[in-house]
Amino acid sequence: MSDRLDVSVAGASRMSDSLPGSGPLPPSASAMVTHLPVLSADLPANRVGVLRSVRGTAAWLFRRHWRIRLHGLRHVPSDGPAILAANHIGVLDGPLLVSMTPRATFTLAKSDLFEGRVGRLLEAAGQIPVHQREIDTRALRRAIKVLDEGHLLGIFPEGGRDIGDMARIRGGAAYLAMVTGAPIIPVALLGTREPGQSVKDVPRRGAEMHIVYGEPIAIDRTPWPRRQQVVTARTEEVRRQLAAHVARAEVLTGMALPGVPAPKAPAAA
Repeated sequence: MSDRLDVSVAGASRMSDSLPGSGPLPPSASAMVTHLPVLSADLPANRVGVLRSVRGTAAWLFRRHWRIRLHGLRHVPSDGPAILAANHIGVLDGPLLVSMTPRATFTLAKSDLFEGRVGRLLEAAGQIPVHQREIDTRALRRAIKVLDEGHLLGIFPEGGRDIGDMARIRGGAAYLAMVTGAPIIPVALLGTREPGQSVKDVPRRGAEMHIVYGEPIAIDRTPWPRRQQVVTARTEEVRRQLAAHVARAEVLTGMALPGVPAPKAPAAA
């Protein structure tokens, strides 16, 4: 069981780029790093049974509406923990990754999605809300619990839907690998947004989508304290490999990234 989390105190705005959540924390002491215990008793159970049930229905719906192509499934371990680090280009990325990956996958998703009926479904399936305006230690602890229990964790290191080329990422994937020792599986998602669409649009019915899994990236488990400089260096190593994987996936599938998203349509009055 992983026993400590690193949370920047001095220089919190910089460390916040390395952890789930994007906003700075107010400096409250002079230490570089403090720690929080990783206790799971107060965390919700990972609902594997519910997730498997939801996945089956969602996968059927995806295949009914679009042509889904899976590549490199041999790189997804049949058991044990792993971090699926995927690029992020459209609104279907999370549901597609969870539905089509052959093992139950718990993902980190922005807390804004956990509202209404969709939010209740996400909660029921054990997905993990992340509050992006702060370093969300509860989300971190839930993510570590998923990995400690031997499951797959999905994460979108770019932090939001955009071009999807992994030119810039946050440090959550590298950090979680350092804490748990879980391998990072690069994932390239292509076709979940078409050129000229906004990040909230879905492709036309019958369009082709690709999920390309890559060779695992191994990062040694690193004992506490995991200093900001080390997390930053590991993050850049991971970023280069993720970006190279996306580029290779474009060649493999013959499908390019869709480019800069179109502006979102204004909400109806």
